Amino acid sequence: CQCPSHSHTYSQAPGLSPSGKTTDYAFEMAVSNIRYGAGVTKEDLQNMGAKNVCLMTDKNLSQLPPVRIVMDSLVKNGINFKVYDNVRVEPTDRSFMEAIEFAKKGAFDAYVAVGGGSTMDTCKAANLYASSPHSDFLDYVSAPIGKGKPVSVPLKPLIAVPTTSGTGSETTGVAIFDYEPLKVKIGIGSRAIKPTLGLIDPLHTLHMPDRVVANSGFDVLCHALESYTALPYHMRSPCPSNPISRPAYQGSNPISDIWAVHALRIVAKYLKRAVRNPDDLEARSSMHLASAFAGIGFGNAGVHLCHGMSYPISGLVKTYKAKEYNVDHPLVPHGLSVVLTSPAVFTFTAQMFPERHLETAEILGADTRTARMADAGPILADALRKLLLDLDVDDGLAAIGYSKADIPALVKGTLPQERVTKLAPRPQSEEDLSALFEASMKLY
Repeated sequence: CQCPSHSHTYSQAPGLSPSGKTTDYAFEMAVSNIRYGAGVTKEDLQNMGAKNVCLMTDKNLSQLPPVRIVMDSLVKNGINFKVYDNVRVEPTDRSFMEAIEFAKKGAFDAYVAVGGGSTMDTCKAANLYASSPHSDFLDYVSAPIGKGKPVSVPLKPLIAVPTTSGTGSETTGVAIFDYEPLKVKIGIGSRAIKPTLGLIDPLHTLHMPDRVVANSGFDVLCHALESYTALPYHMRSPCPSNPISRPAYQGSNPISDIWAVHALRIVAKYLKRAVRNPDDLEARSSMHLASAFAGIGFGNAGVHLCHGMSYPISGLVKTYKAKEYNVDHPLVPHGLSVVLTSPAVFTFTAQMFPERHLETAEILGADTRTARMADAGPILADALRKLLLDLDVDDGLAAIGYSKADIPALVKGTLPQERVTKLAPRPQSEEDLSALFEASMKLY
């Protein structure tokens, strides 16, 4: 059977008692409540029961309809609120701490995040540290950079209103930022920080420029591909001695697989349409849902090498400024930094679970009828290159300002990303990472 529930032979997971195991024996499904529909943004704010709300967004969005709709709803329902619009696109430890300080001073009893992943992740961090005011910033940051402590304090309700179709952050217990002292991206990962409710309103997607739609969509694409090809949960170690220590990213499992495959099918059908026609409400609505579906998948399974390698690509950016992003600093959008390595990564990982790599290549349009398992990696890589070429994506890392001389720094920035790289189905050495970065310098 090749269905998602059985194509990793999950039923053959060892049946030993928890006390004697070195690899995990269970997985947990955790996801925010989700509400979807055109106009849904104004629905739930009257039911929050909150008296003092923190509304987080960024400077660009603060002038756009999604934020105005939320503010109007808060005013209409007589809810006091303060606006924090200083969220940084691609946040840093410093920008997180500024938001945390605002949250601590405000004594808020609920939070509303309106924006993309940067806003939702910043709001998660603000809620966490305002609820745990005596914690050091690195206490909850993932190891090996932070201490990776489990979250045991109760958090305030957080409603997430995504305005892009990429991160799926409205469904996940993960918050990602640039750690400036080391120039790497790292995260806080805990089920405790996931939003209470995600309000997925497709009307918010109509304001997105086509490059933002494309780069957001590439994040959905890689979330789906990476979570579906990740190390199976019962092969991940160590086995937690306490369930609270089980990571949010657990490895692929029968539930996350279903969401990942479904999201990938939507991407294959609608991404190009959503990029090319801003008025195609069906395509943009579908991508908005696909982002949440992939979020449910990777939020429980995890991602692996494309994301692990993307963090230094974003963090070490020199002068590249992405088209159609209104920011005042060099920026490689997250989805772009992730997808540029995808052909090389899936060529590398395919030898472990070739049937899954072939299955995803077929979903993306490849003809796999006469394909051999040994060719799964190159077939998936070709399908990805074709998609990227069709959508006019920069020709590899060289096109965004990197050269072979940068590879040692890119590898060094990937090594701390064990939270995700250890979920790759194939272990990788520093030499492997160097080769993957070199293969990603040019795509076409």
